[in-house]
Amino acid sequence: MRWWPLFRRESAGTPSAVPEEDPSCEEGTVDEDQELINKLAGKIVRMRMTIPAIFFLESSKPLAFLGSQLLIFFEPFVQTLFNIRQYQRFAVLMEHHENWERLIRKMEDLEAEYTEKEKKDKEEKKKKKKE
Repeated sequence: MRWWPLFRRESAGTPSAVPEEDPSCEEGTVDEDQELINKLAGKIVRMRMTIPAIFFLESSKPLAFLGSQLLIFFEPFVQTLFNIRQYQRFAVLMEHHENWERLIRKMEDLEAEYTEKEKKDKEEKKKKKKE
């Protein structure tokens, strides 16, 4: 839930100064949400920032709702850098603790796959050197 509907004045003839929420932003499909989480987790793992990201997410869980509202606050500045639809959806997803857990688990899974792949590559290189 976003904070601005809480301060909306409802009177008979006066339209609200605060725009209505975009329902498409609130209701994303599970597939789109999972794809967004997978994409973010993949980028974090490729940048080799898994441990700091997990540490940050675990320590910030009690502030999940506040953090999501902070993302919404910075939205006008971020519009120039990111896909705004995905950014809005991510901000809504981060309101709930279970999505934080999904992101952490996905990062851990991808990190394990990435580490296993690196080990196999090293073993192959050693075998090629010996030959």
